[in-house]
Amino acid sequence: MEIRVLRYFLAIAREGSITNAANLLHVTQPTLSRQIHDLEDELGQKLFVRKSHSMILTDEGMILKKRAQEIISLVDKTEAEFFTMENIVSGDIYIGSGETEAIKPVAGIARELRKKYPRIRYHLYSGNSEDVTERLDRGLLDFGILIQPADISKYDYINIPLKDTWGVLMRKDSPMAEKESIRKEDLIGVPLILSRQVLSGERQGNKFLEWFGDDFDKLDIVTTFNLVYNAAIMVEAGMGYAVTIDKIANTSEESSLCFRPLTPELSSGLNIIWRKNPVFSSAAEMFLKMLREAFL
Repeated sequence: MEIRVLRYFLAIAREGSITNAANLLHVTQPTLSRQIHDLEDELGQKLFVRKSHSMILTDEGMILKKRAQEIISLVDKTEAEFFTMENIVSGDIYIGSGETEAIKPVAGIARELRKKYPRIRYHLYSGNSEDVTERLDRGLLDFGILIQPADISKYDYINIPLKDTWGVLMRKDSPMAEKESIRKEDLIGVPLILSRQVLSGERQGNKFLEWFGDDFDKLDIVTTFNLVYNAAIMVEAGMGYAVTIDKIANTSEESSLCFRPLTPELSSGLNIIWRKNPVFSSAAEMFLKMLREAFL
């Protein structure tokens, strides 16, 4: 399976036709069609449903599309790292992060590093801890910013000296909005929207689950989420109350939503992680050096 052919395959999947893809790639239609037929023969699967004026991915084609995108991303990243192996610090830094204000000091370090080395570029990926660590393990990210609870035992890491405060995101016209803070008793019997990240961990050592204690089994969890943006839309639609961290959803005067902290207070630590014994670009090495200077 050649990288060039995977690029051809992705072009057809993106353009939806052999004709458009051939024009984009500057190859003839027969050549492109033959390459895709050979790829299907190699894999033993049909990748497209061919119609008169379009090409539609089969289920097998959708699987290959996801894998091909990851392969091409990793190839491009590797080529860029070798291309920039020179005395001048330059290159690409790939960072994955959950939704947290901890990105602010990291962004400040990124800004200062780029002032010194303007040929550095950053690529950000947003997701929960499972999404970020999966991409980190595959080599698609250099660093990940995780909100606890998260398993970081197999990574090198630095503790970020900030904490995220947990609370409840709700509509301003909801009865609970009249409270200054929310106790666990307030959450029993109301529809809740909870993060899959905190629900997926073991109860022992998980401060979020321990905060609820035995009352956790009494909760009415109607929706789960991995990114707060979508959870906030569900709250706004009246689906329920979202238990999340502060300052990542819009609770301005113009917003219909507000945030109330939990009491007793519940907060989460933050870590920036990377693979052990990594092969970093010169840019990523310099970025890590500045992280250590800032946080250690």
